[in-house]
Amino acid sequence: MLLRLIRRSYAAVRPLSTEASTAVKSTRSGGGSSITTSLEGGTSTATSTRGRDTLGRRLLSLIYAKRSAVIAIRRWKEEGHPVRKYELNRIVRELRRHKRLKHALEVCEWMRVQDDIELLSGDYAVHLDLIAKVRGMNSAEKFFEDLPDKLKVQTTCTALLHTYVQHKDTAKAESLMEKMSECGFLKYPLPYNHMLTLYISQGQLEKVPGLIQELKKHTSPDIVTYNLELAVFASQNNVEAAEKAFLELKKAKLDPDWITFSTLTNIYIKSSLQDKAKSTLREMEKRISRKGRTAYASLISLHTNLQSKDEVFRIWKEMRSLFRKVNDTEYSCIISSLLKLDEFGEAMNLYTEWEAGSVTKDTRIANLILAAYINRSEMENAVDFHNRMVEKGITPSCTTWKLLTRGYLKQKEMDKVLEFFKRTVTSVSKWDPDAKMVQEMFHVVEEQGDIQMAEQLLVTLRHAKYVNTEIYNALLRTYVNAGKMPMIVTERMKKDNVEMDEETRKLIGITSKMTVTEVPNGVA
Repeated sequence: MLLRLIRRSYAAVRPLSTEASTAVKSTRSGGGSSITTSLEGGTSTATSTRGRDTLGRRLLSLIYAKRSAVIAIRRWKEEGHPVRKYELNRIVRELRRHKRLKHALEVCEWMRVQDDIELLSGDYAVHLDLIAKVRGMNSAEKFFEDLPDKLKVQTTCTALLHTYVQHKDTAKAESLMEKMSECGFLKYPLPYNHMLTLYISQGQLEKVPGLIQELKKHTSPDIVTYNLELAVFASQNNVEAAEKAFLELKKAKLDPDWITFSTLTNIYIKSSLQDKAKSTLREMEKRISRKGRTAYASLISLHTNLQSKDEVFRIWKEMRSLFRKVNDTEYSCIISSLLKLDEFGEAMNLYTEWEAGSVTKDTRIANLILAAYINRSEMENAVDFHNRMVEKGITPSCTTWKLLTRGYLKQKEMDKVLEFFKRTVTSVSKWDPDAKMVQEMFHVVEEQGDIQMAEQLLVTLRHAKYVNTEIYNALLRTYVNAGKMPMIVTERMKKDNVEMDEETRKLIGITSKMTVTEVPNGVA
């Protein structure tokens, strides 16, 4: 929840403008098959064949990254059309907004080598940010170092700081902040907001109060600062501090946005202050519009947490009337909300609707329904649904296999558990261990005294590079329950670089008096 709140607030501090000043604005595009833009005055659709030909339309129609924006600009000029800086700046903004970063970077690079285009520090800041996103942090640093000193100013330094924050490089970010302070570049809140985001995302909440105090010495907090601070208080369930911060921002004559009230509502819900939550939720709804599309999903989630089923349906209906096409994030939000409200039938209807029109085949949405079947202990339906996923071209993910593993584990069907657990750990290059699930698997195996299954689990975990003392102890407890003595356990532990503890030695002592077993195939 904290990371979700940070992302909402942080979206507002990304440098999006190619003008000299860094704009503080958050926009997100919805799901649609065409790109709507306001280039060349008025609204147009990049993929439409209607309307006059513009450079913006040509560049936005370069859907595939391998196509060159530079060639498109050259052809435009060869046809006798003028190329103006302000027009290119707007095109870059549109390309960035629609995640067409490679083409945006190509436009910036073309502008940089034109003798008749004078670039400002803000243009270089955007160029740096694009390099970081397309080619990585090291390339962005090199770009910054190669800039003349007169361009190493507030905007370009802030863009580099933003890069360090995105790459979670705390040491470099803090070092740059010190240099920016020495140069007098910390006279507005954006750099501080970047650092607040970094500290919060890294869980270094103890650094937040001091940084905010430092900010107040040099400048005034903006609404993004307060939203980030409120996100911290939300993670701490600190209602009193959140309300104090809210009064402070009102006293500073700042206008709370929908994120402010969304965060407050979340705090009140977690603290069981239903009346206050409903009040702030009403204030939140007053502040959303068609442009702030992500707010609608937040509204649905908050009403779900308040168990306001009618409100969830009302907001969803309003969304459908406002937006031509619902994107994957919004489908995921409404389906998960309906499942929480025990409206499985409605959730399934919306899933079927998504399935019929989806081009992404996002496994995460299908996994919501799969998890619902498993949570309802409907394993047969879960298996049928998994088969349906595959038939519809949805590729199972690690989470899919993990869900099926858990489903069979609930039924203690260990042969199936092992089958799907193997798929879980082999479906990713590096498995993120689920210690609780491993513990539950061995608990069932111990109860059953199934030494063959315990040994096979150990082999699978060894391949996944997750073997520890507790796993070997679970193996030994299984042998104890089976009344058998394992072979070469000490040697195997040494080979796996696993230390014995007191329980290990005790279990080896107990099993040493039992019937000897052969070494199972593939365990040595």
